[in-house]
Amino acid sequence: FHQYEAKLYGSVLFFRFANGLDITLMILGILASLVNGATLPLMSLVLGEMCDHLIHGCLVQTNTTNYHNCTHSQGKLNEDIFMLTWFYVGIGATALIFGYMQVSFWVMTAARQTRRIQKQFFHSMLAQDISWFDGNDIGELNTRMTEDINKIGEGIGDKVALLFQNLTAFSVGLVIGLIKSWKLTLVTLSTSPLIMASAAVCCKMVISLTSKELSAYSKAGAVAEEVLSSIRTVIAFGAQEKEIQRYTQNLKDARDVGIKKAIVSKMSIGAVYLFMNGTYGLAFWYGTSLILNGEPGYSIGTILAVFFSVIHSSYCLGSAIPHFETFTVAREAAFSIFQIIDRKPSIDNFSTTGYKPECIKGTIEFKNVSFSYPSRPAMKVLKGLNLKVKSGETVALVGPSGSGKSTMVQLLQRLYDPEEGSITVDDNDIRALNVRHYRKHVGVVSQEPVLFGTTISNNIKYGRDAVTEEEMETAAKEATAYDFIMELPNKFNTLVGEKGVQMSGGQKQKIAIARALVRNPKILILDEATSALDTESELAVQAALEKASKVRTTIMVAHRLSTVQSADLIVMVKEGTVVEKGRHAELMAKRGLYYSLMMAQDIEKADERGQSVACSEGNTSCVSLCAMSSVKLDCTDQSVESIHHPETSLPEVSLLKILKLNKTEWSSVVLGTLASVLNGSVHPAFSIIFAKMVTIFEDHDKSTLKRDAEIYSVILVIFGIVCFVSYFMQGYFYGQAGESLAMRLRRLAFKAMLYQDIAWFDDKENSTGALTTTLATDIEEIQGATISRIGIIAQNATNMGLSVIISFIYGWEMTLLILSVAPVLVFTGMIGTSAATGFANKNKQELKHAGKIATEAMENIRTIVSLTREKTFEQMYEEKLQTQHRNNLKKAQIVGGCYAFGHAFLYFAHAAAFQFGAYLVQAGRMTPEGMFIVFTAIAYGALAIGETLVWAPEYSKAKCGAAHLLALLEKKPTIDSCSQKGKKPDTCEGHVEFREVSFFYPCRPDVLILRDLSFSIEKGKTVAFVGSIGCGKSTSVQLLQRFYDPVKGQVLLDGVDAKELDVQWLRSQIATVAQEPVLFNGSVAENIAYGDNSRVVPLEEIKEAARAANIHSFIEGLPEKYNTQVGLRGAQLSGGQKQRLAIARALLRKPKILLLDEATSSLDNESAKVVQLALEEARRGRTCLMVAHRLSTIQNADLIVVLQNGKIKEQGTHQELLRKRDVYFKLVKAQSVHCVT
Repeated sequence: FHQYEAKLYGSVLFFRFANGLDITLMILGILASLVNGATLPLMSLVLGEMCDHLIHGCLVQTNTTNYHNCTHSQGKLNEDIFMLTWFYVGIGATALIFGYMQVSFWVMTAARQTRRIQKQFFHSMLAQDISWFDGNDIGELNTRMTEDINKIGEGIGDKVALLFQNLTAFSVGLVIGLIKSWKLTLVTLSTSPLIMASAAVCCKMVISLTSKELSAYSKAGAVAEEVLSSIRTVIAFGAQEKEIQRYTQNLKDARDVGIKKAIVSKMSIGAVYLFMNGTYGLAFWYGTSLILNGEPGYSIGTILAVFFSVIHSSYCLGSAIPHFETFTVAREAAFSIFQIIDRKPSIDNFSTTGYKPECIKGTIEFKNVSFSYPSRPAMKVLKGLNLKVKSGETVALVGPSGSGKSTMVQLLQRLYDPEEGSITVDDNDIRALNVRHYRKHVGVVSQEPVLFGTTISNNIKYGRDAVTEEEMETAAKEATAYDFIMELPNKFNTLVGEKGVQMSGGQKQKIAIARALVRNPKILILDEATSALDTESELAVQAALEKASKVRTTIMVAHRLSTVQSADLIVMVKEGTVVEKGRHAELMAKRGLYYSLMMAQDIEKADERGQSVACSEGNTSCVSLCAMSSVKLDCTDQSVESIHHPETSLPEVSLLKILKLNKTEWSSVVLGTLASVLNGSVHPAFSIIFAKMVTIFEDHDKSTLKRDAEIYSVILVIFGIVCFVSYFMQGYFYGQAGESLAMRLRRLAFKAMLYQDIAWFDDKENSTGALTTTLATDIEEIQGATISRIGIIAQNATNMGLSVIISFIYGWEMTLLILSVAPVLVFTGMIGTSAATGFANKNKQELKHAGKIATEAMENIRTIVSLTREKTFEQMYEEKLQTQHRNNLKKAQIVGGCYAFGHAFLYFAHAAAFQFGAYLVQAGRMTPEGMFIVFTAIAYGALAIGETLVWAPEYSKAKCGAAHLLALLEKKPTIDSCSQKGKKPDTCEGHVEFREVSFFYPCRPDVLILRDLSFSIEKGKTVAFVGSIGCGKSTSVQLLQRFYDPVKGQVLLDGVDAKELDVQWLRSQIATVAQEPVLFNGSVAENIAYGDNSRVVPLEEIKEAARAANIHSFIEGLPEKYNTQVGLRGAQLSGGQKQRLAIARALLRKPKILLLDEATSSLDNESAKVVQLALEEARRGRTCLMVAHRLSTIQNADLIVVLQNGKIKEQGTHQELLRKRDVYFKLVKAQSVHCVT
C-alpha cells in the first residue's frame, strides 16, 4: 500500500504545485528535451551516410585507374562530405538552442515549485493540531524539511530534462533503426525485455531502500535536534559520548541501507550495459550475415546507421537510469512530504470557518469535561470536570502536580478538544468559534516562558499585531522589565539569544508577561506566571496582573498559594476533578485540602502567624533590588551583531582536500577506482574494435568477413561482462566507502558540535536549526560529489586519457584538431562550476537561516499557536526562501547556457573532425580505419567530458559543504571537554571558592555580570544565593560547571583552579537541577539514568532515586511504569513531574557538589515540602550551592549570600540575616513571614 501511494504521488500528483507558468515552462522544457534528444540519433544517421561515402570513395580510389574518374569521384566525395558536415552544424545549432531551453526551463520551474512545496509544508506543519506534534518528532520533521524537499528539488529539476532527452534519444534511435532495417532492429531489440525487467526490479528495490534510508536519517536528525537544543543539559551530565552513540546508531541503519541501494543502483546500470553489449554483438553478427547473404538495401552505412542509432539509444537508456533514480528518490521523498501537506488537522490553526463574535466577555464554563492525551489514551487526566467562571472574575486553579490544572488551560486555549463534554465561552462552544479569532482574545503566560531568537522588542510585539513603541514600553513597565531592559547596551533591540538563553529565568518571565499584557486579552491565563521571579518582582508583577485582571477574566495556575489569595474563586483540582472551590477565607474555614496546602507553605515556626506585609510604592522599608545594573566597558557603541559575529572567511577547499576526507576508506576507494578504470577502458577499446568492424567490409573474402564478424561479436559480449562486473564492484566498494564516509563525517560533525564550548552555541549563527541543517545537507553534498563522483571522474578520465592516446597513435593530426576545442569546453565548465559554487554558498546561508526559523517554530509551536503568530513565522520563513529562489533563477540561466554551449560545441567539433578526416583520408595521410578509431574514441571521450561537466554543480555544492565542515572540525573550543590534559585528583572534597571573579557573556562583552565576586563554600556545607533577577546567581552556577571561564579571577575546587582540572572530571563531580528541567524523548527510566552516563544503571538504583525525589509512586501509577515514554522534552508530563524527574536524575549521579537552580520552583507545596526533605537528605556530605526565590527552601542553609549587581550585598545564616534587618529581612517580610528573633 505504501509503495502504491508513493507511486501515485510520483506519477499523478508530483507536479501538483505547478501553476500556469510552471506548466508552460515544463511543456516547453519537455519539447526542447524531445528536440535535443533527437539530435544524437540524427547524428548517427549522418554518421552512417558519411561512412558509406567514405568506404565507397576509398573502394573507388582503390579500384579506379582512370585519372579523370578518380578526380570526379574525389570531387563528388568532397561535395557529399561538405553537405553532411553542414548537417552536423545544423544539429549542433539545434542542440545549442534547445539544450539551453530544456535545462534552464526545468531548473527554473523546479526552483519555483520547490519554493511552493517548502512554503506549503511549513504552512501545513503550523496548521497542525498539538496532538499531532505530540506524536511526531520535531527533529525528524526538520530533517524532512531539508533533506526530503531537497531531494524533490533535485528530482524535478534538470534531471527530468535529461531523462526526457535520453528517452527521446532512445525512442528516435529506435525509430531510425526500424526505418533503416526493421530486421536488424528487431534482432537488436530482442534483449530489451531483459533490460526492462532488470530495470523494473532494481527500480522497485531502490524505492523500498530509499524509504528506509530516509526514515533512518530522519530519526538521526531528530536525535541531533533534541540534543543540540538541550546542549547545556547534555554537557552538564557529560552525556556527549552517549548522545553520539545514539546518533550513530541511526546513522548505521542508514549506512547499511545505503550500501544495499548503491549496489542495486550500479548493478542495474551494469545489467543494462551487459545486455546492450550482448545486443551489439548479436546485431553486428546478424547484420554481417544479411550483407553476406545479399539482402537488398543493406550496406555498411545501413548497418552503421542502425548500429549507431541503437548503440546511442541504448547508451542514452543507460544514461537515463541515474536520472530516473533521482526522480524515483524524489517521488519517494514526496510521499512523506505530501502526506503532511494533505493532512487535515482536527484543529486547523489557519481555519477561516467558525463564528467570530464581535466581542468576547469572558464567561467560561467547563461542562462534564473528560480528557486524556492522544499519546496516552488509557490515562484519563480530566474526569467529568465541571466549573463556571464569570466574566471579569479571577479564578485560581490549585492542586498537586499532575492533577489536571495545566491540561484545563490547554483545553481552554483549544490546543486540544475534550473527548467528552464541552467548554463554552459566553455560552458558545469554543469548537464552534473561529479558532484564530478566539485565540486572539486569550493571553497566556506559561510556567516555562518561551522567547524567540530575536530582539526583546520583537518578542514583546509578538503579543499582538501593530503594537506601538509606547504600548511596548508600557507593558514592559507593568511587567517590571523596563528597568533592566534600559540598562542593556542595546535596550529593547538587545538580542535574547536562542530560546532566550542570554536572559536569566526571571528576565525571560518578565518579557513573557509583558508580551501577554500588550496583547490586552479578554481572557488571561497565568500558568505559574511568576514562578521564576524574585519576591519583590513577583509582588510588583502580581500587582500589575491584578490591576490588569479587573477588566478581564483571569485563570491562574499556581503552587505558591500566596499569589492566589486575592482571587475571586479558588478551585482545588485533584485527579482530574474539582474537589473544593470558594474564596480564600471560605476554604480556610473549611479546613480541607486547600487549608492543608496553605499551612504547608508557612516558613515560620513561630506560634503566632502574622498578616501579609504589603510593600507599596514608596515604602521605605522595601529596599529595591533593582534589575541588573549593567556596567558598560570601554568599547565603541556598536550593534550586537558586530560584536558577536565578525566576518570569518571559510578555508579554501580544493578537490584534493575534499578527496582526503576519504582517506579512512582508502582500500574501498582504491578497489572501486580500479573497477572504474576497468570500466573506463571499455569505450576506448570499443573504438578500436568498432573501426575494425567497419573496415572489414573493405575485404571481399566472405569467409574472412564471417570469421571476423564472429570474433568481434564475441569481444563485444566480453565488453558487456566487463561492464557488469566493474559496475557491480563500483556499487559494492563505493557504496561501502560512500556510506561509511557519510556516517563518519556526520558523526565527526556532530561530535565537533557537542564538544564546542557553550559560548559557541550562544552565537546566533549556531542555532539548533542552522546546525541540524548543516548535518543534513553539507554531508550529503560532500558524499554526493566525492565517493560516487570519484568513480565517474576515474572512469571518464581513463576513457578520455586512453581515447586521446589511441587517437594520437592512429591519427595525430585529426586528434590535434579535435583537442583544440578542449580549452573551450574546459573554460565553459569552469564558468558553470564557478557560478554554481557562488550560488551554492549563498543558498546554503539562506537555507540555514530558513532552517533556524523552522526549527524555532516547531520547537515552540504551543507558544506560536497561543500567540497566533503562525503567519508571522510563515512570512519570515518565506523571506529567507525568496533570496534563495532569486539565486536559483539566476543559476538556471548560467547552468542552462553552459550546458547548451558545451553540448552543441561537441557537434561542431564532430563536423570539423569529419571534414578534416575526410580530407586526410583522401590525401593518403590517414586510413579510414584510423579515422573511425580517432572519431569514435574522441566521441566517447567527449561524452565522458560532458558527463563529468553535468556533475559540476554537485562538486560546487560539495566544495561549499566541505568548507563549512572543515571549518567546524578544525575549530578548537576555548573550553575543550574532550581534552585529557587537566588534572584528575583521586578524590574530591567539595571545597569551592570564587576568588575576585568578574565575568561577562562573550556575546555581550559590554555588560559585566559579576564584579570581583569572592566567596567560599566549605566541604559539605550548603550556600544559598538570593537576590534580584540578573544579579549573577545562575551565572555563578554556570561558571562552577565551567560552561564559561571568568574574564578575571579564579574559580577553585579544593584549592585548584578549575582551568587546571580535567573538564570531564570536574563536571562528573557536579550534579545540577535547573530552573527549567530538560528531559529527553525516551522512557522515564532512561531519563533518570541520564544522571550517570558512565555505566548501565540498574533499575533498582533508578527506583531508589525516584523514591528520594518523591516521584516513585506516580511512576508506578503510569500504564507502563518506568518504561512510559515522557514525550519530546517531557511534553507528556506536568511541570512538577518533570522537575521531580530532574531531581531524581541529579540524585542518581551521587555528586560531591549539588547545584540547585530554583530546583523546586515548579512544584506544588505538598510535593515541594517532600522533595525539600529529600534534597536536604541528599545534601548531607555534599557541598551544595542553591539558587532560590522561595526563601522557605534555603532557611536551613549554612550560609545565605545576598547578591546585588554582581557583588555580595550581605551574607550569613538565616537567623543572622534576620537580625541584621537589612535586605534579606525585607525579602522575608515580603513573603508574608513573621520571623522569630
